[in-house]
Amino acid sequence: MALTGVSTSVVDMSGDTTGLVIAKGTTAERNAIPSPQAGMIRDNTETDKVEVYNGTDWRNLVEAGNAIPPLTVDYLVVAGGGGGGGNRGVTSQSGGGGGAGGLRTSYGSVTGGGGNAESTPTLDLSTNYTITVGAGGSGGTTNGTNGNNSVFNTITSTGGGFGASHDPSGNAGSGGSGGGRGSGGGGVTPGKGLAITTPIQGYNGGNTDIQPTYDPAGGGGAGGLGEDGGSTGNGGGGSGINSLISGISVGYAGGGAGGWRSSNTKWQKTSGASLGGDVGGSSFGIAGGNGGANTGGGGGGGSQATGGTGGSGVVILKYPDAYTTSLSTGGGLTSAVDSTSVPGYKVESFTSGTGTITFS
Repeated sequence: MALTGVSTSVVDMSGDTTGLVIAKGTTAERNAIPSPQAGMIRDNTETDKVEVYNGTDWRNLVEAGNAIPPLTVDYLVVAGGGGGGGNRGVTSQSGGGGGAGGLRTSYGSVTGGGGNAESTPTLDLSTNYTITVGAGGSGGTTNGTNGNNSVFNTITSTGGGFGASHDPSGNAGSGGSGGGRGSGGGGVTPGKGLAITTPIQGYNGGNTDIQPTYDPAGGGGAGGLGEDGGSTGNGGGGSGINSLISGISVGYAGGGAGGWRSSNTKWQKTSGASLGGDVGGSSFGIAGGNGGANTGGGGGGGSQATGGTGGSGVVILKYPDAYTTSLSTGGGLTSAVDSTSVPGYKVESFTSGTGTITFS
């Protein structure tokens, strides 16, 4: 309803005890407005926020009445880790550790090497952005399998390379980080990680001697090379990276350690920064440890047994707390939002599935 009979450009609607009620409706009703005008305001009944149209986008208002900051979104995208290798059914032999999932981030506070921070993107409202959380690769009686990629919009982190078995006829897997060679030179060459590209995602797996009794190598991590195996023991997994994007330091993407042949614990080395899958237990015939869920850690090599499964990946977004997200249905995409750990921001962690999100 239009006001009539107003002689000035200012309309006085003041009152002592009442408030102004403005137009209200859902996000879908807002998007259906045919020609919104700059300065138009409304109450969004889904988000409980007052919105203003700035001539290009609808923006929320904060308590003081100022427009919220631009929709800048920091990200941490970790792919699934590679699975560890096994002994190929050969007595007294073991498999190499799986490489960690590739790690890309725009958040500058990372420690452990690698993981160079990338630019923080500014996103748009009411636009679909793809999210995929990569699963970890399977551990094998022979070779493991590579981990799966994780994706946020145009950002793709590559799944970790698999660890090789004792079989000397194949290669260890390459990926975000490379898998380690198996015992006795199994795998011929270690897997290669994406450390020579920009951005860095991870490092190469370790090498091992060709002697048939020597222990296998560890998989590479996002922060360092997998260790070589040899006569003095198995190779440990390459180091991971600690990120503060969630407000606390959390480690991601350590490589899996190679399997080991002896119950002598001085030979037992574990995963990169405890982030990849640990090797088998303290006796023969123990499967490699699994990479931690939502860490992208590589699976440990089997100790005369099957290799461990790589850890699943994760996508973490940090954005101003005035915004909210909506998830698409049908792809199993799941997330949890933390609104308290980082003042002024929401931290949303996507832990499984694939789909799209929109900001409002």
